Amino acid sequence: MRLLLVHPSALMYSQIFLRLEPLGLERVAGAARDAGHDVRVVDLQVLGRNQLMSELRSFRPQALGISLNYLANIPEAIDLAAEVKASLPDCFVFFGGHSVSFVAEDVLEQAEGAVDAVVRGEGEPAIGPLLEAVRDGGVDGVPGVVTAAGRGPAPLMLHGIDDPLPARDLMRNRRRYFIGELDPCASIEFTRGCPWDCSFCSAWTFYGRSYRKASPEAAAEDLARVREPNVFIVDDVAFIRPEHGNAIAAEVERRRIRKQYYLETRSDVLLRHPEVFERWARLGLRYMFLGMEAIDAEGLDLYRKRVSPDENFRALQTARRMGIRVAINLIVDPSWDEERFRVVREFALSVPEIVHFTVMTPYPGTEIWHTESRRLTTRDYRLFDIQHAVVPTKLPLKRFYEELVRTQAVINRKHLGLRTAFGAARVLTGNLLRGQTNFARMLWKFNQVYNPSRQLADHGMPVRYELPLPQPVDVGDRRRLYVHTRESRESREGTQAADRAKTE
Repeated sequence: MRLLLVHPSALMYSQIFLRLEPLGLERVAGAARDAGHDVRVVDLQVLGRNQLMSELRSFRPQALGISLNYLANIPEAIDLAAEVKASLPDCFVFFGGHSVSFVAEDVLEQAEGAVDAVVRGEGEPAIGPLLEAVRDGGVDGVPGVVTAAGRGPAPLMLHGIDDPLPARDLMRNRRRYFIGELDPCASIEFTRGCPWDCSFCSAWTFYGRSYRKASPEAAAEDLARVREPNVFIVDDVAFIRPEHGNAIAAEVERRRIRKQYYLETRSDVLLRHPEVFERWARLGLRYMFLGMEAIDAEGLDLYRKRVSPDENFRALQTARRMGIRVAINLIVDPSWDEERFRVVREFALSVPEIVHFTVMTPYPGTEIWHTESRRLTTRDYRLFDIQHAVVPTKLPLKRFYEELVRTQAVINRKHLGLRTAFGAARVLTGNLLRGQTNFARMLWKFNQVYNPSRQLADHGMPVRYELPLPQPVDVGDRRRLYVHTRESRESREGTQAADRAKTE
């Protein structure tokens, strides 16, 4: 079949700080191509809408899938699905991805027939059976697939993540992917899942608190295929298992792969296994993202981070000694007042690290989506982008955004202004000589994107598609929150065993 996969447009945050390669979509494309299908990919983060329309006219896909890892992209995806159906009524249109997995039935209803199915759970094991069923007629029995008729069998889960290989060759404008000064930057996956259970996060509920590792050989082989000089390791928490991190490092050393790396991890993991991160620093680890989330014990307890403020600050000192630049994330609670914003600004200016802010947002799939007692002030999908307040603020909303942007602007001047440009002159010049302008553009783009009047005005946009209200769930039974369960993993392993038996 002719399959066209689409990644939606960039969100507010990714207009400045990063624009990441859609690795998950590339892996789904790889799985579909391995199954014998003709696959193309359009990433609207780096390509214009007119290029997508041109692809639809020339390729005339028989199936079109839209990746929805972010709630804020759902209205765009529904409108696009309707447009596709109008021009190609026989095209099978489906959605898949992290966020839409938690609201599949509601999105199907809102699409009013423009979307034929939603794939819940991991896309790689679902894409082959789905396209086969589309060809033969009747997709209701495909694991993980939701249609207007209801849910099919539980989604399947990859037993290992060594394959399928991401179809990076299908991507156009790869030079537009970057994170900070790592420009251009590819992405790679060493592990999948997270064993922690932070209340604001849906990674653990999506994967059923599972954790899988790529083999060191496969990880290094994939890394060797990456042409970009910079690589973002997309793992939710890098190097939880020190023996795994060391084994991949050994393969990288053996192959003499030289890259610069950016990764995300936890403070307690860094403190327990500093030798692994030191080894990777020698291999080119330059940046590390630490989700501190709060600067006090009360905030950390609220988000169930299971680390202390002391551990966070010791982790910063550890990274500094290694020469690794750290980006800190703090969650802005809508209950903050002017004094709290002032305290946080003082903290952000007192440390050398980059400090980012995200607004506390109860997402479907998170525990706080079910336990948050405050009433949602909006259900507009587009505002669920961690840059808008969707629950009541202690300050008047206009004042809240003024304080938020004022705080972000202070950090912007510290890290992204002229001073930074001069300090990063060597990197900036090198990027420009290679024709890379992403980092240069971000240095002066802040005020165009972050503006309290604009953010306040966003709340007045006409709303066509609204997030569904949470259904009553007993969060005491964590399994009720999961997309993937132990049963789905066992079902996958049983299917693989049956397939092996057929060939023996």
